[in-house]
Amino acid sequence: MQLPNDGDHTGRNLGIEELEILKKVIASGTLNCTKGTMVKEFESFFGKKYNVPFCRTTTSGTASIHTAIAAINPDPGDEIITTPITDMGALTPIIYQTAIPVFADVDPLTYNVTAETIAPKISRRTKAIIVTHLFGNPCEMDPIMDLAKAHNLPVIEDACQAFLSEYNGQLVGTIGDIGCFSFQQGKHMTTGEGGAVISSGDAHAQRMRLFIDKAWGYGDPHPDHYFLALNYRMTELQGAVALAQLEKLEGVVERRIQSAQKLTKFIVNVPGVSSPALTPEGKHVYWKYPLRIDDKVIGGGVDAFAAELKENGIYCAPRYIQKPAFMCQVIKDKKTFGASGFPFESEYRKDDPPVFYDEKDFPGTLNALSHVVVLPWNEFYTDEHVQFIAKNIVAISKTLRK
Repeated sequence: MQLPNDGDHTGRNLGIEELEILKKVIASGTLNCTKGTMVKEFESFFGKKYNVPFCRTTTSGTASIHTAIAAINPDPGDEIITTPITDMGALTPIIYQTAIPVFADVDPLTYNVTAETIAPKISRRTKAIIVTHLFGNPCEMDPIMDLAKAHNLPVIEDACQAFLSEYNGQLVGTIGDIGCFSFQQGKHMTTGEGGAVISSGDAHAQRMRLFIDKAWGYGDPHPDHYFLALNYRMTELQGAVALAQLEKLEGVVERRIQSAQKLTKFIVNVPGVSSPALTPEGKHVYWKYPLRIDDKVIGGGVDAFAAELKENGIYCAPRYIQKPAFMCQVIKDKKTFGASGFPFESEYRKDDPPVFYDEKDFPGTLNALSHVVVLPWNEFYTDEHVQFIAKNIVAISKTLRK
């Protein structure tokens, strides 16, 4: 059986609705959002969906993270606490804004940072906390927000994989100070590339609005480029697709949840295989479906299990990412700006201890990655697709069982 693939039309909810709005954009001849209406309309609707007064689109999820960090405005050598299990695009913006990523360990079952793992990483140089709701499973936000407030630290929510996910009935992305989203090809809604930032805080909102547009004060009495910033503006073409996609978002999320819950029921008693651990009081929206493989039961562990799945036509990713972020050269070897090692090494850090990442500090991270096989997931999985995946999981578990 060939599964729907979110890399093409088989697994993407794209069609006549997007084409109709795109026709209007082409007919208008205006593709730039500063003169057009589609991006502004989408920003208004997306903000209403999340019940926040501020929403601004960006060119990518990475750009949305960069914009959020720019709003926090770290000084050179400041530290931002984040997760070591994430896309590098969520980490390099920290360094580009002259700050240093400090990694908190994760819960090995939920793959998310927690208040308990964040707390020991807070220092006098900590400027902010970034929490990533990995795979669509929300972090336990109440204790994280309590910790952040106790230290007067802003919280950025990376909700790029967690559209309409909830914690204690509140949409993730609205719990912290800033929420970041990605409209990349495989997300719950897509414009190919693209992103958005949302906030209820006026100070952060104003700085993000400017940062996305080269910090030029459009509409001000005496506009200027107020600070160092980039051009992260979304095009009207992307805005048109985003408008149509937003109308479909609730249905997309609901279908993903329903099909994922069916798979969970099918595999609940499969030896050596566990379904995703759900955050208490959380709503998992299944950007992907992570399986936990017990190598004490399954011979060959995640590598063998993933190889069998792929052999049977089920694309999957053993370990999700090949290595934790702190083991990647850009961070481990400080491959940043020329040979300077900046911001890790600079006069701005002369009174601070050197930044050092020790694998021994991350038992949860290493445990999580060594036991996870990430299944693809999308809104076009039928009961037949789910049963096909479940039958393969059951059969492979039996074949590889020690």
